[in-house]
Amino acid sequence: MTDSAAQPRALITGIGGQDGWYLAQLLLDRGYAVVGTTHRQSASPALSVGNLNVELLYLDITDTDQVSEHIRSSRYDEVYNLAARASSAQLFDDPLATAEVNGVAVARILEAIRLHSPTTRFCQASSSEVFAGSTDSPQSELTLRTPLSAYGAAKAFADHLVAAYRSEYGLFACSAILFSHESPRRPKHFLVRKVTHAAAHAAVGQPDEVAVGDLDSVRDWGFAGDYVRGMWRILDSSTPEDFVLATGEGHTVRDVCDTAFSHVDLDWAEYVRIDSTLARRRDPVARIGNAQKARKLLGWKPDMQFEELIHRMVDADLSALRREGREDVQDH
Repeated sequence: MTDSAAQPRALITGIGGQDGWYLAQLLLDRGYAVVGTTHRQSASPALSVGNLNVELLYLDITDTDQVSEHIRSSRYDEVYNLAARASSAQLFDDPLATAEVNGVAVARILEAIRLHSPTTRFCQASSSEVFAGSTDSPQSELTLRTPLSAYGAAKAFADHLVAAYRSEYGLFACSAILFSHESPRRPKHFLVRKVTHAAAHAAVGQPDEVAVGDLDSVRDWGFAGDYVRGMWRILDSSTPEDFVLATGEGHTVRDVCDTAFSHVDLDWAEYVRIDSTLARRRDPVARIGNAQKARKLLGWKPDMQFEELIHRMVDADLSALRREGREDVQDH
């Protein structure tokens, strides 16, 4: 945040995802004026965040002139780039589009900041996918980036751009290397939400089999709200640096299934089936993050534990069923 007494202003690209909503909520609570962007021209002009509305603008981050003009005319105190092709199904489905949105677009934003608003602080939402081929575990800021997909490669390219602009032009530009994170706001086509959604339906007598690719796959899962708090702390610090944000704990897909279904007193094995066509390449080592740097320099740590996260997601899905009037669901 700047030292100005004026209300700080922040731009969140890709605000429509789970991270964007939680980040907007955090910034609004801290007195920011927040603007969000979307790539959907038909989107509403505002996003409801709690009891407030955030201005929502159409911005095509693959359009150099559009990005440049917006940064020039607005000159935000902080820019958080969350815009990305993010689905696990999009890791390699369209490498050209992924390179444009997740990689080259970051160059457009950084160049616009350099030319028109060099005091703007910039945070790039990176991903643990940059470590997909790593043979070292846990992974830290010093771990060699070894992406194995178009998604990961584009994110790694963006990380290198951030470091280059920071070094060459002195921009306050940082990458937040986010390990897997979930929330009740996660879309239903993502693995953990698929499982919690299935558990909630089974609990109210509407069982729907859920397919997973590999029960033994390990991830470091945290809560999205904790991770956006880390992103804010990165830009609120005195020195621009890159940080890994992670819990440091690994859990299997089997753990997710067991935690979700046992929360509603059911046996996950009766509702989960293995579909080998959904399986991804097994990581060489466990994808677990080392966030000691963030703990030491930012005073950041995740507050929500794995079990609470999964329980909250199941409870949110149960609440959604109540609102839809499908069942008189008991509290769990």
